Amino acid sequence: MIESEGLEEPVELEITDSLDLHAFHPKDVNAVTRAYLEEARKKGFRIVRIVHGKGVGVQREVVRRILSETPFVRKFRSGDEFSGGWGATIAELDIG
Repeated sequence: MIESEGLEEPVELEITDSLDLHAFHPKDVNAVTRAYLEEARKKGFRIVRIVHGKGVGVQREVVRRILSETPFVRKFRSGDEFSGGWGATIAELDIG
């Protein structure tokens, strides 16, 4: 379960190797993404996909800023043609 400061109410999610941000209000994306990364790391995922959409790139930039600030994120890139293209970001986690 993801519970994070900044969210109006706790949101219960099954933690998988992919997070689709379309289900969340834009103001919650920061908190949801940070909480998701922590939980994905705890679950032992080495590679995760964060779907932010193509749009004008605002959500993509938020996600990539968070990834660049997260110490256990080793690297990240746009998805390939089978994983969302530039509408998704693939991150490699250091699970320690």
